Amino acid sequence: MTFPQGTRATAGNTGIRGGTRGGKVRDVTVTRTVAVVLGGGVGTRFGAGMPKQLLKLAGRTLVEHCVNAFESAPGVDEILLVMPPAYHTEAKKLVGEQVSAIIEGGVTRSDSVRNALAHISARYPAENTGVLIHDAARPLVTQQIIGDCVAALAHHDAIGTAVPTSDTILVVGNGVIAHVPPRETLYRAQTPQCFRLEVIVRAHQRAAADPDFTPTDDCGVVLRYLPDIPVHVVEGSERNLKVTYPGDLFVAEALLRAAD
Repeated sequence: MTFPQGTRATAGNTGIRGGTRGGKVRDVTVTRTVAVVLGGGVGTRFGAGMPKQLLKLAGRTLVEHCVNAFESAPGVDEILLVMPPAYHTEAKKLVGEQVSAIIEGGVTRSDSVRNALAHISARYPAENTGVLIHDAARPLVTQQIIGDCVAALAHHDAIGTAVPTSDTILVVGNGVIAHVPPRETLYRAQTPQCFRLEVIVRAHQRAAADPDFTPTDDCGVVLRYLPDIPVHVVEGSERNLKVTYPGDLFVAEALLRAAD
């Protein structure tokens, strides 16, 4: 799959943003922000017999929680949903009036992201479109996080959502502790992950051409293939948990009850 090439918008205090080596380009304002809710997987680790994004949390599916959150966010202009083809009909019943399109999920997460990027690139200019990529397995994303992500796109080309780790993290090899990194430098990644459209399209073009790389998130794609573009961080929330295993649903329900 190929994607349209755009002009990269870069960041700085002078109206010109520091770009990749080889020059700087005119600053471009983001005029449209599209949220992509990624529900293209089937959730094999969850073991529910259906995509976990269609499981219910407090009477609504995870997909509905996510779509409702982005629909309520003032800075989001449009929502796309990525789902496995077999579940498009169900998804239309649930959120068809809230999303502009339901995109076919790919074999991998990266394939699903590229499908969504191709859809957006065919409709909007890459240089002034922002994209928020969010996992449907994170149904409790907050308005604060979404708002901070949208605001950050006015100044940066790539943004990740993250929370500082409260645990000591060990680097282990062959059952032996090899290294204990300083905890104050370690964060746990969440979504949304946010990008200028041109930047994330270009990064995924390069990733798709590399058969040896299987990225697990989109910030990692930018870090590897566009190393001159800094990936900034906005603060996430412990509430913004990822539903991976059945017990996570009980935690999410408890968080919802506490919020009420």
